[in-house]
Amino acid sequence: MQRGQAVTPALSLSRIALWRGGRLVLRDFSLDVGAGEMIWVRGANGSGKSTLFRALSGLLPVVSGTMAIEGAIALCDDNLALDLDQSLENAIRFWTRLDGIAPARLEAALETLDLIKLSDLPVRLLSTGQKKRGALARLLASQAPIWLLDEPYNGLDHANVARLDTALSKHVDAGGIALVASHIAPTVNVSRSILLDRAREEIA
Repeated sequence: MQRGQAVTPALSLSRIALWRGGRLVLRDFSLDVGAGEMIWVRGANGSGKSTLFRALSGLLPVVSGTMAIEGAIALCDDNLALDLDQSLENAIRFWTRLDGIAPARLEAALETLDLIKLSDLPVRLLSTGQKKRGALARLLASQAPIWLLDEPYNGLDHANVARLDTALSKHVDAGGIALVASHIAPTVNVSRSILLDRAREEIA
């Protein structure tokens, strides 16, 4: 997670190409996203959703094309990034302290995802779904205006899917950006959907 910045968030990708695992995953891919937009990123397994998010986060290089990002990014993917031996609250607090985030934001994130009663438990004792909610709480607590969520609904029950979608709506309504890569359609309105299989953009 990177610390939030007082800027208007924006993403601009122009004809980028990405390699991963020795193969070309995306080619000539372009995308422009502005403040207040939620983008549903669709595609079959291996179509490049996770690779795209890792590139946007600076974890993978862009082979060709240009990428411009305004605003800090928070990524939530299948890498838990929480200390399994720490309590859930302390494991997330490690990141919020690193980013200089006020404790109240962490408490609000835990409450949003119904994790207050689990906050003192070691992360290793949590179920798969509870760990997922912990990772999402880390993202919600961040001050990053750009959220990247890779398969965020995996392991969540209906109540927590609704909680997450409510948080996403509030984020974009406040001028943030959210890109959601999922096989499951968000239950809230999205600005657009991107189908990576065909490398084309569709209006949702």
